Parts: sequence; C-alpha cells; structure tokens
Amino acid sequence: MKKKLILAKDRPSKHISIRIPLDVLDDLKRIAPMKGMGGYQALIKFYIGQGLRKDLEDLWIAEHAEKLESVLTECNVDPERRRQILDRMAANP
Repeated sequence: MKKKLILAKDRPSKHISIRIPLDVLDDLKRIAPMKGMGGYQALIKFYIGQGLRKDLEDLWIAEHAEKLESVLTECNVDPERRRQILDRMAANP
C-alpha cells in the first residue's frame, strides 16, 4: 500500500504562462468535471503532480540503486534475488 502524501495548501506559488493547443484545452475542460476538479487549471496541476511524483520516484531509485545493491551484497543476498528486488523497486517504488 502506497503512503499518501499530504501537501500543505499554503505553499508558495508562482504565476507562469504556458501555451496549450486549443483542442487540448477544450479536452481538459471536458475532463475536469469527470475527475472532480473545479476547472481545467486544477486538472493541469493534478497531471503535473502525478508525472512529477512518478519521475521523482524513478530518480530516487536511480540515485539509491547502487547503495541498495551494495547493502544486499553485504547481506549475502544472491545475485538473482538482488536483481528481483531492484526490478521490483523500479516497477513499484
């Protein structure tokens, strides 16, 4: 079971401007109510957050895989089992 991360509502933010194709914007506006979002901007932030969390998990694994493999080796975990553990972490961080 994944631990749910609760983010503070009052985090500092910065206004930015991006160009989005009109058809994508129309699709976002149609999908937002289906996802329980107040509008397309909330949906965009939701999508960015999802992708960012996934990429941060991948980065954490990449940064720590060498250390983890070293610890598993020190604990005499056989090479095949080490590979299974690392593959499982990469697939389900």
